[in-house]
Amino acid sequence: MSRPELTGHASLFYNAKEARKYDSSSRMVGIQREITERAIELLKLPPNRPSFILDVGCGSGLSGQVLEEHGHVWVGCDVSRDMLNMANERIERKREEAMGDADGSSDDSDNDMNDDDDDEDSNNNNNTHNREEPSPGDLLHHDMGTGLPFRPATFDACISISALQWLCYSNTKEQIPKKRLTRFFSSLYQVLRRGARAVLQFYPETSEHAILISECAAKVGFAGGIVVDYPNSTKAKKHYLVLSFERSYKAPQGLTGLEGALLKGNNGEGSRSGVRVADKDPRKAAAAGKKSRGPPKKKKGGGKTKEWILHKKETQRKKGKDTRKDTKYTGRKRPMRF
Repeated sequence: MSRPELTGHASLFYNAKEARKYDSSSRMVGIQREITERAIELLKLPPNRPSFILDVGCGSGLSGQVLEEHGHVWVGCDVSRDMLNMANERIERKREEAMGDADGSSDDSDNDMNDDDDDEDSNNNNNTHNREEPSPGDLLHHDMGTGLPFRPATFDACISISALQWLCYSNTKEQIPKKRLTRFFSSLYQVLRRGARAVLQFYPETSEHAILISECAAKVGFAGGIVVDYPNSTKAKKHYLVLSFERSYKAPQGLTGLEGALLKGNNGEGSRSGVRVADKDPRKAAAAGKKSRGPPKKKKGGGKTKEWILHKKETQRKKGKDTRKDTKYTGRKRPMRF
């Protein structure tokens, strides 16, 4: 399957049919939720306090829905009107439900005027608890490659799910990827409040795209780096560009399936300022891999040694797959058959 970025402009690819298909796919909904949860984790937002978050490339509002569940207020912008129509339907539906719940609670209170005071207090508390709140999200039709049209220091944070890679492609002679990326990051630097962070998840086609994105972000003054989750897995691999205003900020390490949680520190590699990309030169990384010792070999008779089995299980864990824990019986020789 070819990449959608190669088919043309995003507004043409995500038409009404594709937007409806995208929003109704349980697989896409699950992936978007998982990535958004991870982005919120990397933002390190203050607990028990709502934040004003910008969602760049919000699409049909799946990521905004996760932000609402975490108690945040958000503004989403996207270049596809059809995707925004899907997001607007969700927001309007939630507002209508909130209005209906409010009307229902007022009717219940009128019918219960003759009840005891204790019963009225308990009913009001239950109605307030069960009442559906209106959506705290808002939408804007805009191309992020032309810059973000917001006032300086407006947002507490920014997320972007599966959208940033579109700026690495040009559909007309006027669209130069480097200029569009620089314009986007320059405007993002202005609209964020000092001390804020941005987490932008993207799918680079090549390592050159990842380097171009990180260099454009560093050029405007951002610090941070690219966090890669499950780097050895083809399907579970995810790239997150984590940006901060702090020059000494160290981007966290990605998940590998072994730790199951965010790791701290970066092995002392964060002393340099700017945005970092691991393994910029793929030829050097390949040469280093050739020098390293290979995996344990099987026995001559085709049997599997304990070292080979442990290495195989560790490889499966790094790919994010469910693997049984190592025990004293791992790799143990079975008794002879009758």
